[in-house]
Formats: sequence, structure tokens, C-alpha cells
Amino acid sequence: MKIPLLFLAAVAGYCQQPVSLRDAVKIALDQNKSIEAAGAATDAAKEKITQARAGYLPKADYAESWARSDNPVFVFSSLLTQHQFGAQNFEIGNLNQPDFLNNFQSQLTVDQPLYDAGRTKRAVQAAELGRSAAMENSRRTKLDVMEGVVRSYFDVQLSVEQLRAANQASQSAEADLKRAESRVEAGMTTDVDVLSVKVHLAAVREEQIRRTADLDVSRAALNDALGLGLDAQHELSTPLTALAIPATPLADYESSAAANRPESREAKLATDLASNRARDARNNLLPQVGLHGAFEAYRQRFYDRGGDNWLVSIGLRWNLFNGFGDKARIAESKAAVKQSEAQRARAESAIRLQVRRAWASLRAAQQRIEAAQSTVAEATESLRISQNRYEAGLNTITDLLRTETALLEAQTRFLAAVHDQRVAAMMLEAAAGTLDANSEVLN
Repeated sequence: MKIPLLFLAAVAGYCQQPVSLRDAVKIALDQNKSIEAAGAATDAAKEKITQARAGYLPKADYAESWARSDNPVFVFSSLLTQHQFGAQNFEIGNLNQPDFLNNFQSQLTVDQPLYDAGRTKRAVQAAELGRSAAMENSRRTKLDVMEGVVRSYFDVQLSVEQLRAANQASQSAEADLKRAESRVEAGMTTDVDVLSVKVHLAAVREEQIRRTADLDVSRAALNDALGLGLDAQHELSTPLTALAIPATPLADYESSAAANRPESREAKLATDLASNRARDARNNLLPQVGLHGAFEAYRQRFYDRGGDNWLVSIGLRWNLFNGFGDKARIAESKAAVKQSEAQRARAESAIRLQVRRAWASLRAAQQRIEAAQSTVAEATESLRISQNRYEAGLNTITDLLRTETALLEAQTRFLAAVHDQRVAAMMLEAAAGTLDANSEVLN
């Protein structure tokens, strides 16, 4: 992080102020560690391009060594390279049994490829394809993070609404208990009604406990998706309400997915990379030409009594036969290209299927919302009538509790349908490859 103190202050501000869904996505894009890791991988891939381009440049090496010996050949050759050979060194005694001699050697070598059959060019192309793949992986990571944030955000809101519905059901059950007790005191019913309401109230309170636990877990999951501490507190401002979705044809989403999905682009890049490796395997049969230069200095002492020399050469290396290894590599690369093309076709089909699944889920959720809305209204009115009839002695306690349970179930189904519609709308945008921090589904 470039400015950690300012960022922590901003996060603290988010925690204190209401956080909209769009705000939550922006926090995650800044703070989630998965995105940070993907960005580092992209940076590493960029550096590989520089490494590959180094093949165009000369390679220079410096070496320093010291040797001491009385080996006749060593002494004879060292004196020559040190420019210290004299007439006395031709004496038979000095030739056969020379004294020990020191030889300090300094060597500077330079190698410059003149023609490498396009190997460096293909290495650069492969590195560039790798960088593009890393960038697409980073995009895919951001999409995954945004998906997780949206899902977790509405999971929290769903848990809040479900807990609110459970609390309302508990209040209603407590009111029923008072009605039943009043009727018992008035001699209009027996203790059986009171016991039945108490059993129902216990079940509702058990539901409250489950919903409270669900809310705690969903809040922690949201913080994890945001990249914050699991105990961070937020006031979420985007309500769990249905989103108006334009009637976009399925074919438009599929076309967008083929062009924009990171997985589609990664599959194409993988095919291009396999083709690049296939060309490299074929061109390995071509000759390579290189320039070699060397400067050497030899001394009896590190700082004097020595001589130097230099060398320039041009060499050609041509792989004529290596046990059919090159032929096997060419065949392997062709098979890899075929495999990559098949995987690309499979990925494109999977992407289209994912779009259709999200599109169908969205349409189904919208229909569920319409059906659940009327059901909630009907269940609410039914409960009102049932309560009045029970007080008038026209309904049994079983009828009253049944209508209360039906209302809670209808409210739960409606909330689940709205939650699924918001998540499905986001998933459809993600499947089409168009989900970003400015998408309408984050409103």
C-alpha cells in the first residue's frame, strides 16, 4: 500500500458511516489480498518481458583466478601468456624441473548472438502473452472478489430482514399468548390453547436464535470478502429490494461474454502460447551464429609482471541430430496446440452455459418475487382475520398459529427471492464479463 495511514483512515471512515454496496465493492478492490496477489503476479510477468529481451543484448562476464604450480606445461604456458618467457627458460633443467610459478588471471568475455533462428523473438512474444494472461487473471480475480462482496453484502441484508421477520413473529406469538391467557381467565377456552401458543413461541424463538447466528456469520463473511478484520462493524445502506432489470436478449449477454470474459481471453492466449512454442520447436533445427570476444591478462604478481591478449571469433552451431529428440518435441508441440484449441472450445461452451444459467436464475427470481409479494399480502390479511376470529371465538388456536406460520414462511420466501434476484443480476453481469465498480447492478 502506497499510503497506509490514509487508507486506514478511509477504512475507519467507511466503518463509521453507512456503507453502500458500491462502497463495499470499492473497499474490496482496494484491500482484498487476492487482488493484491494477482497484481503482484502481473508485475512479475512484466519483468519476464525484460528478461526475454535481454537475449538481443551482449552478455559480458568478468572472472579472476589464481593458480600456483611447478607443472612444466603450466609454467611454460604461463610464462608465455605473462610475456615473461626468456632464453634461460629453454634450458633443459628449467624445462623439466621449473620452480613454482604464480599465475593471476583476469578475463573479460563478451558474447553477442548474431542469429538465433528467432529464439529471442519468440521468447519475447511468449513473455508478452504471459503478461496478457496475468492481466486477464487479475481481471478474473477482481470479478471473483466483486461477486463475493455482492453475495456477502446481500447475505447480511437477508439475515437482517429474516431476523426482523422472526422478531415480528415472536411479538405476534407473545400477543397470541396474552390473548389465550385472557380467554382462559374469561372461561372461553382451556389451558390447551395457552400450551399450544407456548410451543409455537418456543419454535419462533429458536428461529430467532438461528437467524442471529446467521447474521453474525454473514457479517464476518462480508468482512472477509472486503479484506478487513472479521470483527469490523458496518451499517449497510443498500436495502434488500428488487432491482429493475432491462429486458436484454440472452444472445447479447452471450456475445458480450465471448468478447469480455477473462476466461475466454485466457483460453485464446493459451492457444497463441502453444502455437509460439510449436514454432520454437521447429526453428530449433536451424543454425545459430554468435560473436565471441575475450580479453585476458596474466601476471606473476597481482599488480605487475604480466601480459595481456585478446580474441574475437564468430561461431556457428547447427543441431544436425540429437537422437530424434527435436522430432519428438515438434510432435509434442503440435499435440499441445490441438489440446489448447480443444480446451478453448470447451471454455467458450462453459462460458455460454454459465450465462444461460445466470439468465435463467434471474428470470426465475423475478417471477418468484411477483408470486411471493401477493402471497405475503394475502398471508398478512389472513392473519388479521384469524386473530379477530380467534378473539371472537370463531377460530381455534390451531387456525391462528397456522396463519402465523404461513405468514413467516411467505415473508421468508419473498426475502429469499429478492436476495436471489440481486445476486443473479450480479452473476449475469459477471458471466457477461461486464461487471465493474460502476455497474448498475450495484445501485
